Amino acid sequence: MRNLAVTIFVLFLPLLAKGAESPWRLGMALGYGERGNPLVASDDIPVVVDLDIAWFGKRFFFDNGDLGFTFHDGRRVTASLVARARSDQVFFGRANFEFVNISLAGDALEDDAPLELPDRDFAGELGFEVLADGRWGFLQINAFHDVTGVHDGYEVSLDYGIGLRSGRWYFEPGFRLAYKSAKLNDYYWGIRIDESNPVLPTYEAGDGVNTGLRLNASYHFSKRWAFRMAVDYEELNDEIAASPVVDRDNVVGYFAGISIDF
Repeated sequence: MRNLAVTIFVLFLPLLAKGAESPWRLGMALGYGERGNPLVASDDIPVVVDLDIAWFGKRFFFDNGDLGFTFHDGRRVTASLVARARSDQVFFGRANFEFVNISLAGDALEDDAPLELPDRDFAGELGFEVLADGRWGFLQINAFHDVTGVHDGYEVSLDYGIGLRSGRWYFEPGFRLAYKSAKLNDYYWGIRIDESNPVLPTYEAGDGVNTGLRLNASYHFSKRWAFRMAVDYEELNDEIAASPVVDRDNVVGYFAGISIDF
């Protein structure tokens, strides 16, 4: 029902954005994909609907969950103050808000002993985003800190990509580096004394750097309709990979489907 309500909202939202220069960017892709779940004995997260909902005003903007204020808007470089929700919690919950779909994480069992994964909360983060682009591609640098007191940590990331066009095909390879502080890592992947048991011993995670590669590709049938696919690989840092609740050192995601831009 939630997905149906969101779909109806997306279909009718363009009626509110009249004019040649609409501030809205609206799109939806239907297909299938999965996002790997590194938690022990947990199922990967299926993705069947991928939504693109964004609004850009003169200074303020909303971009798929991020709320921002652009204080520098140059020809090649923009800088913004951005608020967002930390997405690591989706692995521990049953709702995958990052991909806007409802999915099950799976119950965990190891041998005959019940394994109860610890609870983790969403964190609200505030930070800076700098975007630069040119013929060489585009570069995005982010720095975010928890402002809700959930983990009190921070993350600094660098994301590079380049667009390549060939006829109706468009390819966008890229890579990402993300430094995660010890407080951020330990909150989501550490095991406190009151959470520990013979299956999950206590564990304190330190800081580390995640690395990632991705490839987005699309074939445009028309201005609005396209076939889209994406593959994403993220290597977890050693501190996350060594956690008792983690059974793999990477997260792999993929999606393929038909999309429409409104």
